[in-house]
Amino acid sequence: MAESSTLERLRQDARDELAALIELRCRLGEDPWAFLPELPSVDEQVVATLREERLHSDRWSPARARAYHPTARQGEAARFEFEVLREIALDHPELSTAVWSVLGRVPSTW
Repeated sequence: MAESSTLERLRQDARDELAALIELRCRLGEDPWAFLPELPSVDEQVVATLREERLHSDRWSPARARAYHPTARQGEAARFEFEVLREIALDHPELSTAVWSVLGRVPSTW
């Protein structure tokens, strides 16, 4: 029960962030029809937030440093991103679709 309320809180925070971003971009004169399709969905924003939290954790921070080190083997960064996002999908099955959508767009320079 606590996990679902946490997920709902994260979703509400994501809605608020996206609404603020939309308002800002409109105030800057951008056409919403041009930028709305490129914005993440609410669940994709939640996944991005959870990913960012994990990157600063004691478990994932050293692994990220190794994966993105200049001497890392080719593909290490992609494997690292896959593992982080996979863990999010396992921890929050409701976000699985969003996780796989984000995974398909992960740049290797994140």
